[in-house]
Amino acid sequence: MIEQSQPKTIGILKTPNDPRVCLLPKEVKRLTGELKLNILFEPGLGSSLQIDDAEYVQAGASCLPRETIFKNSDTIVSINHTFSEVEMKGGCCFIGIFNPLFHDSKLAIYQKHGATVYSLDLLPRTTMAQSMDVLSSMQSLAGYRAVIKASEIYNGVFPMFTTPAGTLTPVKILVLGAGVAGLQAIATARRLGAIVEAFDVRKSAGEEVRSLGATFIEVEGYTESSNAGGYAVEQSEEYQRKQKELIHNHILTANIVISTANIPGRKAPLLIETRSVEAMLPGSVIIDLAAEQGGNCELSKNKETINHNGVTILGNSSLAAEIPLAASKLLSNNYFSFLKYKQKAENQNDDPLLTASQIMEEGKWTHQYFTKQLQPA
Repeated sequence: MIEQSQPKTIGILKTPNDPRVCLLPKEVKRLTGELKLNILFEPGLGSSLQIDDAEYVQAGASCLPRETIFKNSDTIVSINHTFSEVEMKGGCCFIGIFNPLFHDSKLAIYQKHGATVYSLDLLPRTTMAQSMDVLSSMQSLAGYRAVIKASEIYNGVFPMFTTPAGTLTPVKILVLGAGVAGLQAIATARRLGAIVEAFDVRKSAGEEVRSLGATFIEVEGYTESSNAGGYAVEQSEEYQRKQKELIHNHILTANIVISTANIPGRKAPLLIETRSVEAMLPGSVIIDLAAEQGGNCELSKNKETINHNGVTILGNSSLAAEIPLAASKLLSNNYFSFLKYKQKAENQNDDPLLTASQIMEEGKWTHQYFTKQLQPA
């Protein structure tokens, strides 16, 4: 069951080691004006973006210490995991981006304190949820940033250069996974003049890849699921063997590989084996956006850049945080849209978006993933 009472006071917290901000003054003004909510915020909330506390105060919010916010807020919003052993208001609701299907250990403290938790990355990829879709927002920026990052590392140029001294051939990029991040990477790379190939297990992705001017490569025998919500699903061992061989053959001529393939709640599929890395051209670059969940590359390490036999491998699932102003603008709209939707929902117990994104209510599991896998039989 989802709580019927609506939050009256919302506390906004900074997320340690993350420069992004989940609500900017523009959206805070809408929360206080349109939705008539009382907003509390932590001092220095927007300092990473050069936003003074005074701008939030002008938007109608109150600047209070973190401990006071916990004691007085009906709802706490932040980018990621923020709660520790501090006193909080009874029945407090937390809204954030927790990646709970992979990092379920984060949730124990919320259960212990009887909290209600929503994770916006669980929202279904539907038309109704588009304005709240934090995953699409962040993955789109990550795909863009991956190409820019690769261009900084790669010791060459992206477009073809014809000069009196000779011609430089365009860079060849292989994109693994044609979801939101992959498609944005393709579009960005093509704008910069690169030759792009893209792989995805889903045949349906082929049309989008080709429309962006890239070559689509695929393996026959993909298994789809109507319950996957547009995500990829795990494949047979035979399919995975063929997949790795196909990718290996295309990696041999690629200068840059950008991998984005992920399966919700599972370890990221292994697409780039060590043998493939060792067969790449000297000076090549791999950007692994799936590193947080184990990585698509066998050698990837999350939050690290390594060099293996002359190939640079950057593992980072949070590249969107490297452009925090752009990321915060999108997130602020996403969070505002969710808070507005939640307040306006007529029947929260049966609402498809709220039930899909709720993990627990007052310390009791409500999401089907947890009721099936974490609750005792």
